[in-house]
Amino acid sequence: MLPSRIHLLFSVFPLALLFPSCLFAWNPTDTEALLKKTEEAYARVKDYQANMEIKTYKKDGSFQTRKFLYTFKKPKKIRLDFESPHAGMIVIYPDQDGKVLLRRFFTFHLAPDNFFLRDSSGQRIDQTDIGLLIEKMAESLADPRRGALEMTEDEQEIRIRVVADDHFRKGVVTQYQFFIDKKLFLPVRVEELTTGGLLERTIVFRSLKMNIDVPDSFFQLNGS
Repeated sequence: MLPSRIHLLFSVFPLALLFPSCLFAWNPTDTEALLKKTEEAYARVKDYQANMEIKTYKKDGSFQTRKFLYTFKKPKKIRLDFESPHAGMIVIYPDQDGKVLLRRFFTFHLAPDNFFLRDSSGQRIDQTDIGLLIEKMAESLADPRRGALEMTEDEQEIRIRVVADDHFRKGVVTQYQFFIDKKLFLPVRVEELTTGGLLERTIVFRSLKMNIDVPDSFFQLNGS
């Protein structure tokens, strides 16, 4: 069964090369195969590091940008080294008490759900792993109540667009666009829009490096 699904998935590839912006309905059966491929790819990952860029948009079109080096090690060690807007700030989860360690000029230990650690989407620092993103993506693609799925494909990536329940805001419906790298078969970009098409947030994993043997000591700070 799986080979036939994969064959169907890639049978449109020559057409995508000729018409890369062409949209077409994505068969739920093929979506299952695609999700399985992303899950298998992530299962092989022990740790990873990426230059992350998150843009949050306002209704007037202006936006705020956060950039940081993001390091993750399974099962759930997270470190953010900020470039902007708070250059030099380090955030680590979890500390020895299961809280978030934040150090800039001083060191703080905050609960993961502290408002300072949330953005406008309601996403917490402990909800930023690619593995969780794949889970949320699967939930969005499986939701039958929000209409058909659409996809574009080119040599580098598969893009899936779907309207679904928001990942972190209860009672909110969001239009998601997931960008899956075809070499890694992992999501490397997410766009969140209103149902009316107004861009709200973009999340990009740049220069993603996997299985780089990050030591546990990297998630510890002296005097913390």
